[in-house]
Amino acid sequence: MTPPPAETPSERQAALDAQSYLTNIGGFSRLGLIAQVEFDKFSAADATYGIDSLNVDWNAQACIDARNYLTNVGGFSHQELVDQLVFDQFTVAQAVYGVSCAGL
Repeated sequence: MTPPPAETPSERQAALDAQSYLTNIGGFSRLGLIAQVEFDKFSAADATYGIDSLNVDWNAQACIDARNYLTNVGGFSHQELVDQLVFDQFTVAQAVYGVSCAGL
């Protein structure tokens, strides 16, 4: 049986890049974070691998995003904020969780 291939340096760097965004900014959906890491010139494969290797709590990220909207923008109904988080590429379930977690 062949062992799985080792993580490549580029995959590891993509994971570090993604972790930096989560630590310093937060509030990213999985697809939004993949897009951000790709914007930093990582391949889609490296970005996806790097993010998936991190074991991120996407519900917690949705909560951070919802709180950011309520703090920095305000004026959202429950459904409007759910719709905004879905626009930010969270799943509907993650968006509903995030908005509820943020107290709306």
